[in-house]
Amino acid sequence: MTLLVKQLGETDYLSTLRAMQAFTANRDATTPDEIWLTEHAAVYTLGLNKKDLSPPLRGDIPLVESDRGGKITYHGPGQIIVYLLLDLKRRGLKVRQLVSLLEGAVIKLLAEYDIQAEARSDAPGVYVDGRKVASLGLRLKNGCCYHGLSLNVDMDLSPFLAIDPCGYKGLEVTQLRDLGVLETSAVLSQKLLHHLQLGLM
Repeated sequence: MTLLVKQLGETDYLSTLRAMQAFTANRDATTPDEIWLTEHAAVYTLGLNKKDLSPPLRGDIPLVESDRGGKITYHGPGQIIVYLLLDLKRRGLKVRQLVSLLEGAVIKLLAEYDIQAEARSDAPGVYVDGRKVASLGLRLKNGCCYHGLSLNVDMDLSPFLAIDPCGYKGLEVTQLRDLGVLETSAVLSQKLLHHLQLGLM
């Protein structure tokens, strides 16, 4: 099944969101699935679950409303973003299966560096020693999905301190550089893409 990969470089979050929405709205049964690899300038994004949500404690980073699942998170330079624009119905995939596939790809990537990571049933994402290293958020429309995952590689983590990451008060985050992984985002994104593609075959 065809899967096109697009390397977008650094992109604006809102423009990319609109591009994903347009792609999904205009696709048909013959449209190939795509994976977009990108990185965003500093931005807080707010998902559809706004219940009991505290706004960021700093005003120097824009807050953008998104249509993905979940609550609030932060994106910034040094973080790999993988967007999956997939026809789940055509692939015979349920959303829960895709979430597990995404988490599994990150866990396998970290295992290459002897880092033991895990997924949690109560809070989607990937964790190392209780600290979150990767976040997930998806949107399903007409059997097709968009949005995807973010993996913290080598970034300024301080903006996470101004929010309850993914809506969890006191949740700590980490990144690959702090876990001893010194490879570049370019190398790591290709390795992550390899695991994702294997999972989607």
